[in-house]
Amino acid sequence: MKAVLCLKYGTPEVLSLQQVPKPSPKENEILIKIHATTVTTGDVRVRGFNSPLLYWLPMRLFLGIRKPRKPILGVELAGVVEEVGQRVTRFKKGDDVYAMTGMRFGAHAEYICLPEDGIVTHKPQNVTFEEAAAIPFGGTTALHFLRKGKIQSGQKVLIYGASGAVGTAAVQLAKFFDTEVTAVCGSTNLELVKSLGADHVVDYTREDFTKSDKKYDIIFDAVGKTSMSNSQNALTANGKFVTVDGQGIAKERTEDLEFLKKRIESGQMIPVIDRYYKLDQISEAHEYVETGRKKGNVVIRVV
Repeated sequence: MKAVLCLKYGTPEVLSLQQVPKPSPKENEILIKIHATTVTTGDVRVRGFNSPLLYWLPMRLFLGIRKPRKPILGVELAGVVEEVGQRVTRFKKGDDVYAMTGMRFGAHAEYICLPEDGIVTHKPQNVTFEEAAAIPFGGTTALHFLRKGKIQSGQKVLIYGASGAVGTAAVQLAKFFDTEVTAVCGSTNLELVKSLGADHVVDYTREDFTKSDKKYDIIFDAVGKTSMSNSQNALTANGKFVTVDGQGIAKERTEDLEFLKKRIESGQMIPVIDRYYKLDQISEAHEYVETGRKKGNVVIRVV
């Protein structure tokens, strides 16, 4: 099968499309023919080994000292079950599924084997494989941190970095939880976040939300570019600041994929896709994601 390999840390040019053995499912696994995957900011950080100095050594030990221990990157996918192990009961051949691989990676390939009890479930019926692949990472991350902030109906929530993969999901989920949402992003993305349901928008290039008199019950930094100390003045007395930067990795749960599936199928949430690339264009996709200017998700068409 074809797969994109990252055999050393470095620029997007270190990625190469190669032929590797097609995996075979164990008795508790399913073999998925991948139709679509994505390039996330996480993929870009791993490929370039972009780590804060404090975490440099533990991250090298975890990811691989000289090169990535898992050479096939990619953390989310959508595809079709091609084969099932003898003990598998949740899935059958021909099922459309979507999944998160997390730190197992492996989605930048034509096939992958995942355990039946992994972070995998049936694909939302009303979206394409490309759209389904754009849901898991941003959706589960946003859900995790909004819950960490103890989101409740009637609250005022600010999403900083509202136009990215996590931010676009967070805006929609915060509206689902019946809150008043203020979205902070650049001027070119204001209409996008409004279309996703944001009640108020702030153009960070023209206005500093921390200098306003408005207070928020939750401030969620979805891009890791602000801080608790910087945001303190904009929080209510019992307000909470949560950020994707340094507050742990979002828990990956199958029930969260099921939750997102229901939101998608009910029309309460839509995946946001900026650009599409083919598998052999993945270096270009990394280059684009690395600019920090993507809106929503960057999808890789495998089939």
